[in-house]
Amino acid sequence: MLVVTTESVPGYRVTALHGQVFGVVVRSRGLAGNIAAGLRSIFGGEITEYTALLEQARRHAIDRMVANAQAMGANAIIMMRFDSAEIGQTMSEIVAYGTAATITPEV
Repeated sequence: MLVVTTESVPGYRVTALHGQVFGVVVRSRGLAGNIAAGLRSIFGGEITEYTALLEQARRHAIDRMVANAQAMGANAIIMMRFDSAEIGQTMSEIVAYGTAATITPEV
């Protein structure tokens, strides 16, 4: 499955659009992770506990979006984007979304 952030793929043409696809993940860092991150935020710098959490959540959201597109019969996702939000103070929502498409090589 080809996933791109552009509306076209060089060397390919879109032969069918299947509609919007998305993958949603809500993750929470455990109590120990929240405490460690809170202490790290006092001194500044990157909070690696949250960086790792968000990287995993993005990958999981993409995987869910790809599965959604495959179920629709697509072989590509165009115009892919991420959105994120905080739920409460301990949870993060990551959404990957785009348009499921069938693409074929140009001749």
